[in-house]
Amino acid sequence: MTTLEPHTIGEAADRLAAAARTRQPCSPVRDLIGRDDIASAYRIQSRNIDALLASGRTVVGRKIGLTSPAVQRQLGVDRPDFGVLLDDMDCTGAGPLDITRVLQPKIEAEIAVILDVDVTEELTAERAPDVVSTVFAAFEIVDSRIADWDISLADTVADNASSGLFVLGDSVPRVDAPDLASVAMTLTADGVEVSTGRGSDCLGSPWNALVWLANTCIEFGAPLRAGDIVLTGALGPMVPVAPGSTYTTTISGIGTATATFTHRPEEDR
Repeated sequence: MTTLEPHTIGEAADRLAAAARTRQPCSPVRDLIGRDDIASAYRIQSRNIDALLASGRTVVGRKIGLTSPAVQRQLGVDRPDFGVLLDDMDCTGAGPLDITRVLQPKIEAEIAVILDVDVTEELTAERAPDVVSTVFAAFEIVDSRIADWDISLADTVADNASSGLFVLGDSVPRVDAPDLASVAMTLTADGVEVSTGRGSDCLGSPWNALVWLANTCIEFGAPLRAGDIVLTGALGPMVPVAPGSTYTTTISGIGTATATFTHRPEEDR
């Protein structure tokens, strides 16, 4: 594979950063890096994350994307990816979520975990529960800086795996958690069911997703650390967010999470 010049990486990163800053979605970056150059896409992701860290934001964890076959079909991709969670993405307990913080939001129900130890050696599915202290019902509000969600895998990776915001809901200690592969998930919008799934819809089990992430992060030289929040991936199809709506997910054996969005300012006139 041809190694892209730094100026090309910079041009793609600047395009995405400008879209986030101006609140105007941009064209895909695959015209610069190609659809399949995932290594360059992660370089773009890292460049923009480094700039955000330099501005004072901090890393609180990672997210795994594209774990659900339903979501892969929705976006036309065929493998997982990961992104970085920053402190100001966490909207847990913050009240109504400001809809203007996101451009093209979609919501998906997930299981989140908090790590109990650093993960610096290869992780297996058998050992995965041992590195976790707490299991949550959660929402990820995914977003895209790329207009109309016109993305390839390289586009979404470059765009921090289409990260937006997240909300942690009810939790149980890991030792009291049910078999994560067998949990059932329902998602409602203003009381109407809009998405369902099971733990097995997330790479066979959210534990498998955590294993994939932990080992991939080791390969990238940025291993997961104790205290990290990990969003393990969607349990069912993601749903476009309607301003002013309230979303509730129930995940069996774990509990519920709720997210309410504000109306857009022009809707208040």
